[in-house]
Amino acid sequence: MNKREEEKQRRQQERLEKERARLEEMRTYEKEYSMCRYICGIDEVGRGPLAGPVVAGAVILPQDAEILYLNDSKKLSEKKRELLYDEIMEKAVATGIGIVSPARIDEINILQATYEAMRMAIGKLKVCPDILLNDAVTIPEVEIPQVPIIKGDEKSVSIAAASIIAKVTRDRMMVEYDKVIPGYDFANNKGYGTKAHIAGLKELGASPIHRTTFIKKFV
Repeated sequence: MNKREEEKQRRQQERLEKERARLEEMRTYEKEYSMCRYICGIDEVGRGPLAGPVVAGAVILPQDAEILYLNDSKKLSEKKRELLYDEIMEKAVATGIGIVSPARIDEINILQATYEAMRMAIGKLKVCPDILLNDAVTIPEVEIPQVPIIKGDEKSVSIAAASIIAKVTRDRMMVEYDKVIPGYDFANNKGYGTKAHIAGLKELGASPIHRTTFIKKFV
């Protein structure tokens, strides 16, 4: 091995060690509650868009699982999220997804719809968690002990994993919606109020997946 290859290998090893140290910091809450057999991370995506559902993810990881580059889904590229999604689904003890429609969001408001999606995600887990690590919120009508963590998707591997499966699930849905409801650029904006989306909304009016309570100033 020449010096250039040795240097490349050394740098790769340094990056790997740095990443493992970062992940170890993200296990702080998991280690704090390590007496619990099943620790479940909960997170949601889609509270802000003008269209599409709100989606919640629930993930129980093995306590010894190592998933490199796990992070808040918003800090990852689409390609990286897709790769991590597959690894999470392969390694997780259990996963659950909750999806609440735009019509239901209009009916009960986005906060209550978010809680509903989270309860649905928990209900779809194949094992019952001993504790929930939630991104910032305490979910009503849930008897399992909960720990709300501000910016939890940056501080807990379980919550980060939940944020990724929720994000990938919702993004895939919006890409499919774009195929059957063209004109709003859903594949690219995922329902958020981009310039192209608002232009489509003003030209075409509301689609079946728009949240009527969110678009009053545009139509």
